[in-house]
Amino acid sequence: MKFVNVGFNNILNAERIIAVIASDSAPAKRLVQDAKDMGRAIDCTSGRKTRSVVVTDSDHVILSAIQTETLASRLAGETDNDGGEDSEDEK
Repeated sequence: MKFVNVGFNNILNAERIIAVIASDSAPAKRLVQDAKDMGRAIDCTSGRKTRSVVVTDSDHVILSAIQTETLASRLAGETDNDGGEDSEDEK
């Protein structure tokens, strides 16, 4: 089983992730609002700005303060270039 860190020591099962999308589009905002209304939204931002939205196969929507490209590289198994975990996004 493979896991991915979505920021602030929040870990997701990578095998259950369907999509990672940017949070700034209108459809993404509607998706997040609908998930909140249905009780299927999980906020992993620790009060930071939501930069990406992770959709799972169980119809849960996870909000992350990590950029979409960073999450995609983590899912692909690549490591962060700076060697520090979430250092750019947690400042």
